[in-house]
Order: sequence, then C-alpha cells, then structure tokens
Amino acid sequence: MEGLFGSNNWLYIILIGFIVGVLARLLKPGKDSMGIILTTLLGIAGALLAGWIGQATGYYEAGEPAGFLAALAGAIVILIVVSLFRRKRTTLPPR
Repeated sequence: MEGLFGSNNWLYIILIGFIVGVLARLLKPGKDSMGIILTTLLGIAGALLAGWIGQATGYYEAGEPAGFLAALAGAIVILIVVSLFRRKRTTLPPR
C-alpha cells in the first residue's frame, strides 16, 4: 500500500479516508445510512479504486493532489453502485 494518500501512516490514511467518505456522502444526493466506520472504509475504498485507475491510465502518480479529488470521485462512484444494488426497505402495515 505504498503511497496511498501520499503516506504509509495508517492513522493519516484513516483520517483522510474519513474526510473523503464524509465529503462523498455530502456531495451525493440521497440518504446513505452508514456509520463512521463504513464512511471511513468508503473513503479508503474510493481512494484505492481511483488510485488504481488513475495510476494505471497514467493520469497522475502516487501522492499528487489530484489523487484526493480522484479518491472523492471514486467514493462517489462506490456510493452510486451500492445504492443501485441496495434494496428499498419497506415497512409492513400493522395488523
């Protein structure tokens, strides 16, 4: 995991992942019911997805500021994909 978010420090990665996850949830319309841990994991997963795609296509290198914006875009894409597959919860009427 060399250079994720420009650092190898796990505390830094978790903090930036949380910030990216919160920003992604704020920018994507709709209700996303998830806690602080899932929000952090969302940000980290978005960074991994965007970092892998961005570096594989040659758009940027590890540790560049474009990686933060790409991580945000990756987290939003993950939120959209999850919302497409998530079932709508319906409540049954009382008997």
